[in-house]
Amino acid sequence: MAQIMRPAKPRTGLLATDGRPHPLQDALLAVALVLGALALATASFRGLHILTSWAGLLGVLTGGYGQYVSATTRKRFGLVLGLGASALGLFFGIYHGGLFG
Repeated sequence: MAQIMRPAKPRTGLLATDGRPHPLQDALLAVALVLGALALATASFRGLHILTSWAGLLGVLTGGYGQYVSATTRKRFGLVLGLGASALGLFFGIYHGGLFG
């Protein structure tokens, strides 16, 4: 039986599955991941609860807006990772003393 030959799709970048650039979404993803990593890294130190709480809160807000304007599934996956890490950091920061000390 004859099969239709389709040309292979050109390989796109890791974060753009539709072949178009998304600089805003890439920036939001990077910021959410960095803030999530910062919030998780400082969550175990009680004296850094203000930094942890604010990094977590800003990471959650950035990740949430990134989810709202996200264009591709790969970006959404990364944003969920950043959101989860930020939320955990926020929870631990609030447990250790809160946003204002």
